[in-house]
Amino acid sequence: MENRLRVLRAERKWSQAYLAEQLGVSRQSVNAIETGKYDPSLPLAFAIARLFDAPIEAIFMDDQAPSQQAAE
Repeated sequence: MENRLRVLRAERKWSQAYLAEQLGVSRQSVNAIETGKYDPSLPLAFAIARLFDAPIEAIFMDDQAPSQQAAE
């Protein structure tokens, strides 16, 4: 799953440690999510979306879904 977590975090000038603290996870978990090595659980994805005041779909994208252009 692709995500915009690193970009959103950087826009707010938050460290991985700060984001991890807000979410109640480790800094390593935040890093793993940002690098695509770990997909968050649904409750964690909702918590991330709430923290950034954005819909989940604005943060996480399904990299397995066919592209819109390929479908046309």
